Amino acid sequence: MTALYNFPKGFDGKGQTIAILEFGGGYRAADLNRYFAKLGIKPPSLVAVSVGGAHNAPTGKPDSADGEVVLDIEVAGAVAPGAQLVVYFAPNTDDGFINALYAAIHDNLRRPSIVSISWGSREKDSTLQSLKDYDAACIDAAALGITICASAGDHGSSDTDPPGTRTNVDFPASSPHVLACGGTRLEARNGAIAAETVWNTHDGWATGGGVSEIFKLPDYQKSAGVPKSANPGGKAGRGVPDVAGNGDSATGYRILVDGVSSVVGGTSAVAPLWAGLVARLNQAKGARLGFLHPKLYALGAGKGFLDIVQGDNGAYKAKAGWDPCTGLGSPDGEALRKAL
Repeated sequence: MTALYNFPKGFDGKGQTIAILEFGGGYRAADLNRYFAKLGIKPPSLVAVSVGGAHNAPTGKPDSADGEVVLDIEVAGAVAPGAQLVVYFAPNTDDGFINALYAAIHDNLRRPSIVSISWGSREKDSTLQSLKDYDAACIDAAALGITICASAGDHGSSDTDPPGTRTNVDFPASSPHVLACGGTRLEARNGAIAAETVWNTHDGWATGGGVSEIFKLPDYQKSAGVPKSANPGGKAGRGVPDVAGNGDSATGYRILVDGVSSVVGGTSAVAPLWAGLVARLNQAKGARLGFLHPKLYALGAGKGFLDIVQGDNGAYKAKAGWDPCTGLGSPDGEALRKAL
């Protein structure tokens, strides 16, 4: 994946710390050692941190939350093996989410420069106060030069399973201070991208994306052409996602979890993919990119991104430039390094 997306060569994330937030399950060191050995990569430095009494607790079942935990670690570790990975385990509650984020961004011992979050739910599933409290923590992260990457959801524009008629965006991806990561279907031939379209298998699995009905349209998106919500009344708001990457399990990521090897996808894989890319970009720049939205949106069409113009996620269609399916597009890592 790093070769297809032209990630900057000669950089492995050294000197960076990626915080990974988890709310269930766990990992087994033996699996990770076997996985990275097979890739010919030295296992990344890895630390588990307990928040609110939660801890690394693998269930032994690959289709449990273990799969999410291991996916995040193995993707981020493969993309940025030189970075330190710190996994913060917290209870799967509103308070747990906020406490995990605060624990990561205010960890003065490990000082993460990137946070990766592959957990989320519809904005309407949380109270308005908890959404605002979480966004306040994201503002704190931006002030500290920390980039937060979050998955945009895996159930299309409705963000529900089975699909519904009303559109919803996934939170925390919909926070204006989070780099929301959408999904594509990537097809490769002879080591190069042959085709890339919006990820939508039309059986309930598709990239999340749309327009927030909680958060206002941020300044950095005012020239991006964000449409009004497809819901009745058509509210204006924050557009999701910002960026994208391969999310289709049919063209996905091989992982090893609880002794079982499988190929998986989802925007849950795109968040750690982008987290690893940001680690490499930080290393190349010799400084934290931090809250990089204004810089990304100011680059202009075709600069640093592979524009995805085919497909839909239900209510929204891809188009040239930013769209509510794949955002600005999937990364051209080396072009982003030069542009940033």
